[in-house]
Formats: sequence, structure tokens, C-alpha cells
Amino acid sequence: MSNFKRAMPARHQNVVASLHTTQLVDDSKAVLPAELINTILDYLPVADMFRFAATSKRMQEMVYDDTRWIQRLRSMGCWNEAEARQRFDQAMRRKAEAQRTRASNGTGHGVPPPGGAPKGSTTLFDAGLEEEIQRKSVEASARPRASTLDKNFEDMTLAHGAARAYRVDPNQALQVLSHVRSIRGMARQEYGQVYGALAPYYFDLARSKSHSDPVLFRTYRDPEQQARMLAQLKVFAKSDFAQGWNQREERLDTMMGIFENAVLREFEQGAEARDFDGRMKRYAQVLVSLNGGTAGIDSYIHNHPLLLDKEKLGNPKDCLRLAGSGQLSLQPSHDFFRGLAVALNEEAAIIDRVFPSTVDVLQPFLERVAEDVISDYVTALFDEAHDVSIETYLKAVSGVFDQALQLAMSLIPTKGSKPDFADEAMRIISRCFEQHVDLYLQEELDFFKRKSEAEVEAWEKRLTEEEQTAESFFMSNVSRQAAKRDFLTSFKKVVMAPVNVLPSFGSSGVSKPATNAATVSGQNLDITSRSSTPVPERAPSPRLEAPTSELAAKAAIMNSRLEGIRSLFSIEVALNLTHTAKASLERAARFVRLGGQSGEEAKEQCESIFIKMLQILGGRHMKPGFDKAVSHLSDYKPREVADHSNEGVAPLVAFLELVNVGDLIQQMIEVFYLQELVAAKLTDQDDFLSAACKEKKRFEQMLDERVAAGLNKGIDVLMDEVEYLCGTTQLPTDFNPPVGPNGSVQVSDVGPSHTAKRIVDVVSSHTSMLVGSTDKTVLDVFNQEVGLRLFTALCKHLKRQRISVDGAIKLISDMNAYNTYIVSLRNKSITQYFAALRELSQIYLIEPHHAKEIATIIADTDRYHGIFRAEEVYEYAERRADWYQIKGAVEKQMYGVGCLVM
Repeated sequence: MSNFKRAMPARHQNVVASLHTTQLVDDSKAVLPAELINTILDYLPVADMFRFAATSKRMQEMVYDDTRWIQRLRSMGCWNEAEARQRFDQAMRRKAEAQRTRASNGTGHGVPPPGGAPKGSTTLFDAGLEEEIQRKSVEASARPRASTLDKNFEDMTLAHGAARAYRVDPNQALQVLSHVRSIRGMARQEYGQVYGALAPYYFDLARSKSHSDPVLFRTYRDPEQQARMLAQLKVFAKSDFAQGWNQREERLDTMMGIFENAVLREFEQGAEARDFDGRMKRYAQVLVSLNGGTAGIDSYIHNHPLLLDKEKLGNPKDCLRLAGSGQLSLQPSHDFFRGLAVALNEEAAIIDRVFPSTVDVLQPFLERVAEDVISDYVTALFDEAHDVSIETYLKAVSGVFDQALQLAMSLIPTKGSKPDFADEAMRIISRCFEQHVDLYLQEELDFFKRKSEAEVEAWEKRLTEEEQTAESFFMSNVSRQAAKRDFLTSFKKVVMAPVNVLPSFGSSGVSKPATNAATVSGQNLDITSRSSTPVPERAPSPRLEAPTSELAAKAAIMNSRLEGIRSLFSIEVALNLTHTAKASLERAARFVRLGGQSGEEAKEQCESIFIKMLQILGGRHMKPGFDKAVSHLSDYKPREVADHSNEGVAPLVAFLELVNVGDLIQQMIEVFYLQELVAAKLTDQDDFLSAACKEKKRFEQMLDERVAAGLNKGIDVLMDEVEYLCGTTQLPTDFNPPVGPNGSVQVSDVGPSHTAKRIVDVVSSHTSMLVGSTDKTVLDVFNQEVGLRLFTALCKHLKRQRISVDGAIKLISDMNAYNTYIVSLRNKSITQYFAALRELSQIYLIEPHHAKEIATIIADTDRYHGIFRAEEVYEYAERRADWYQIKGAVEKQMYGVGCLVM
């Protein structure tokens, strides 16, 4: 404390004396700026601040400034700005209401009493009010001057040997900080109350040499009271800005440490005796009152039997040892987590008995258990499982993670737990697996890739082996040396022999296998076709005899390949891949619940598994199958097939069945995508930037392209079959019936010819197979191309016929049959072609003596919708059986009108 005393000036006895005491003031002398003085005041002891305030009115204003004391209250955390603003607003409202009340009663300042000044006048000077103010000022100056310290800052000293001589009640001092109010303009008074209650103990403790010296421990005998006062002194020390504050605070911390250690020993002794409701509960409350109870919580957790004897919960190696070699049993880990859950819930009940509800002990305890017990258990288990096999490791990680989450969900919070305890427990338990997530996700993707590729490779190997077996069997009896020696004979067989070596194909659906016989060099070869996707079994039966000629062997090989189109890729393989992907996704998707970076990585890896499945299924399995099917279709020669009695073109039927299988797999992938990824929120269906969505579109585009390529080749095959039927089944008498002995023409019926019926049946059977299994756009394009190609084939066929007037009826019936079928396709772009073809057939029905009408019909291009030019119609007219009889008349009529350009 400063000993500076202000000297009071002597009384003035005469004028000369006053002159003697007069001094000249030099205005140029330097003075300290007010800002610097204000800063210095912040670091003065409180008593010195009030001595400084007594020096002048200006200094008093600086010391009494409310912001200075608000700063000290705020440093202790005792100032609430929102509360201060609310109190200020309430005070302003009360003041405004009081003014309105005085104004309404006529007692306000400047308002004349009733009967005084007339209404509407204003009193500028109130003599009574001024007299009252002057009287109070005189009384105040007549009273003895108060001490330089405020009421609450009076100098308090501790008498040596005496307990204390304070005006503040010790019980009230224990709660002084909780009673501080946030009132603007009253911060100095509020801080004064805190200072008056706590400063004596604070400075006394700072001067103490040992733990037995402070008066605080003699004034308060109860440990709870001592802890509360020490805690308040710790808060009060934050407002000590004077010189030496660090030594005083260090001394306070030392005393608090000594006190805390003593209480902690009592708490640990109670823990050893399991005196939960006695000493543990009492001294836990003392530690919480002192500094939040951190030391007590740490001691309680560190010495807990659950952490010291964690081996009793279970051995992670039991999951591998009890299941047998290379196997995994999750029952031991289930028992481990169940026992841990029971122990933690029992511990939660004990924590509620020992610790007050103001502290959360269960969460730090759970964090320690997760770090020391759960992490060690799962790490040991995963390391052992990884050494056994990758599949065992993957099952262990996902299964144990799921059990750990079940543990988190089964925990019961304590009274002191936070409202989000369930989420925090999930986060704490999940954190034990974060160090394993990266390795697990990579191993999961690699495992799925290896297993899927092995599945496809096994299918391809089995398919190749069966093809080689079949080829070896068919070529086993062929003597190549004999074929070389008899080259001319072999050549004659290939070129001139009737082609009856290929067996017929059954036009069955996906689930209707058919058995067909092939005659190869006088030998019957029973080759059984299969459903669309069974396991390949095209190897010939041992009871069959292999063909003896090279031609027959090659025909049998081609037959085997064409029949095998429908099994070039398999639904079973697709199902196996999706099942494997589903298992991997279910395991990896569990880690999405980790959230944060690990959760996002798990979600991305789930998409990667789906992408890899599409790449293997599409690029490795389906695309090569389609390509091979197109290659086999290119080898088909309808004129080499002996039996055309079955409906449909066998290889094209097989390919369309393959298209149906591809469509079924695509629908299966769509369902898998929606259920396993979209429904599980592993990807966003509407996110066009999603990697899974883009890969799925690429997969669908690949299928569309392969199907389109196959259908294009299939149309070639179909048209080859149509041309074959036109060339082999259309009788010359269909359109040019013979004349009988009596000069009449023999016409059996007027309906479509057998050839037209066969062609319509063949074409319609193939186009109908795509309905429902192919995209409508692709189907429309296919039907349009089939219609155009059929139109071209019929035009070529028509130019090869000789048609009489009597046979025109049959031709018109055929054209009507073709037109009816095309109309049923509901494709407007091709209906006009067949309508024109039907109109064209009318020129054969006109009698020879109406040559003029024939010429008119030939020249009428509007009649054919622009499909045929006059020159083309003229070429078709030349196919009339009586053309040479009417040619001159027709051409004369046409040249006469100048409508034919020759």
C-alpha cells in the first residue's frame, strides 16, 4: 500500500498571506494524458484506486467509471450483458411510467398546481424545487466527510491471534459470487460486495507460509465449505490485476492442490472400501465444488477394475479357435460385448450414486473403455483374422462392428449425461474402428473383384472346354490324310452334294428346351438344346457316333455353335455376381454410419463395388457373349439347312432369346441399384454426376449397342431365310396357273400362297419375340428395318416371277397378307411401302385388251405414293405372262402421251 498522504493547505489569515502562498503556474509544464492515467488505474490495487480518487473530482470520475468495474466483473464471469440490458430497459420503462403518472396528477416538475397558472402555460422556474435542492446541498456539505473508501471497500485487517473481525457473514460469503447482479451504473457496488467478502481470505492466503496458516481453514471447518470458498477465490483471482498477481495466484493454486490431494485420498479410500453412498459420494461432491471434480473422475476411471482386469471379458482369439480351421465364429465377440454392456450399465448406476448430476462421468469413462478395452480387442481379432484369410477378415470386421454398435445402443445414460449421449456413445464406439476402415474397404473391393473375375473366368473356361470337346468329338473320325488323297471327291461332296447335314433348330422360348435330330452322312445326331442360361452342356453324348466326313463334321460344329448362342452368357453368373456384390455392400455400408471422412469413404467404396460389378458383368461376360453371338450369326447359311419346317430361323431365335436374357439381367441390375444403393442412401439417383449412375448408364448403353449390332446381323439372317423361302417354296403355278384341256384355268383357292404364309409367320414370330424385352425405340427401329428389308426382298422376288391375269388374284392375296402384317406393326414409316406394293399388283389383273388402262396405271406415279417411278413400274409390268402380246399397245399408248422416259 502506498503511504502517500495528501497535505491539506493552511487557513488564509490575511491578504498578504494569500499572496505569499500564491505560485505562478507554468502552462507549458507537461502533464500525463488522460488515456495513460486511465490505463494505469487498471493495474492499481483497489485501495490505492480509491486513494487516488480522493485527489480530485476528475480523478474520482475516472475511478468511479462504471466500465472499469464491469471489466473486473466480466473477468470473473459474473457479468451478463443480456441481463444488464434487460434491467436497463425495465428501469427506463418504470421511469417513463412514473413521469406519465406525475404528469397526469399535476405534480411533475414545471407543471403548475391546480388553480395556479392558466391552462397551457409553462413554468420556467420552480422556486420551491430550487430551494429544496439548495437545502440538500448544504446538509451534505455540513456532514462529516466520508472515508476515501466506499462502504464495501473499507479497510479490513486480520488481527493476529484472533479468528477474524469481518462485517460479512461467512455463510453469505460462500455464495457471494452467485448473488452478483448485472446492473448498469451499479457495477462498482456489486464488485465491492465481492471484494469485501473474498479479498481478506485471498490476501491472507497469499501471505500464508503453510497450509495450516490461512484463516479460511479455521473459519470453515466443513470440507464442502472449504472447497466452495477456494473455488470462489480462484474466480476472484482473475480480477486481480495489481503487481504480484502471479505470485498470489500461484500460492492459491498450491493451497488448492494440497487441499485437493487430501480430499482425493479420502475419495480413493472410500473407493477401495466400495463406500459408494458414504465417503465416495461426500468427497466426490467436495472435488466437484472445488474445480469440477476432474481429479476425482480421473482417479475413479484410472483405478476401475474394468480397465485393470479387461482380460476377464474375453479373448479375441476364441472367435477363430472355437470355429475351426479357417472359420470364424462371432459368438465369443458377442459374449464379449454383451458382458461389457452389462458392466457399463451397472457402472452407470454406481456413477449416479457417487457423483452429483452436474458432472458427466459416464462419457469420459466410456471413452477410456473404448480406447483401452474395445480397441485392443478388435485390433487383436482383426490381425488374427487377416492372417487366416481375407474373407474371414472381412466378415470379422463387419460383424464385430455391428456388435459394437449394438453395444452403443444398449447403454443407459446417467443423470449427468448430456442429451445427445446416444449419439456420443455411437461416435466413441465407432472411433475404435476408424484405424481399420481404410484397409477394410480396400480389401473388400479387391476381394469382390477377385471373386467376380474368378466366377466369369470359370464360366468362360467351362464354355471353351465344352466347345473344344465338341469340336474334337466331331472331328475325331475324320481322316485328313484320306481327304487330301481324295481331294476331288471331297470337293464334289462339298459343292454338289445335297445339303442335308445340318440339324433343325427348335423355336422354343427361354424355358422350353427342344430336341432335334440332324442327319450327318446317314448318321442321326441328337443334339439337345437348352434353356437360355443353364450351365453349358454342349459336349456330345458318348453314345453318339462322330461324323466320318469333314463336311459333316464342320456342319455339326456350326450347328453346335449356333445352338449355343443362347448360352453365351448366363443369368446364373449374373445372379452370383449380384449376390457377391450384395454381401460386400451390406458389409461396407455399415461403416457409412461412422460419418465424417470415414463414412464418405465407405459410401464411395460401396459405389465402387457396384461399378466393378457392372464392369465385370458387362465388359467381361455379356459383351463378349454378344460379340460371339453376332459372329456365329454371320456364319449362318440358310441354304445349308436341310429342315426349314420349324417356325422361325433357329440362330435368330437363339439370339433373340439371348436378348431376352440380357434384358432380364438389365432389369435385375436396375432392381439391385434401386434397392441396394438408392434405398440404402448410398447414392443419389438424381445425381447425374454420381459415378455409380454414370457407370449404370454406360452398362445400359453397351447392352443397347450390342443388341442393335446383333439385331442388325439378325435381320440379315432373317432376310436370307425369307429369300430362301421365296426361292424354294414359291411354285411357278402360284402366279401363273396352267390351262386345262378344256381351256379353263385351274385355280385351287384365292387366298395367300403357302410361301406368303410362311414368310409372314417367320418374320412375325421374330419381331414379336422382342416385344416387352427391348426398348420401344430399339423395337421400332428393328421393325422398320425388317419392313424395309422385307419390301426389298419381295420386290426382287416379284421380278423373278411370271404372272398371269388368273394368277394375279393369288399375288394380290399375298400382297394383302404382307400389308396386313406390316399394318399390325403400327409403324407408319413403312406402311406406305406395302400399300404401294399392293397397288402395283393391280397391273397384273387387267385384261390384255385393256392395254390403254395398263399404260395409264404405269404412268400414274401418285398411285404409288412416290415409292415407284414409272420406269420401275414398267419393269414390273414386264413380268406379265402376256407381256409380249400387249407390249406394243402399252408402249404406243405411253409414247403417245409422252409419259415414259426410255
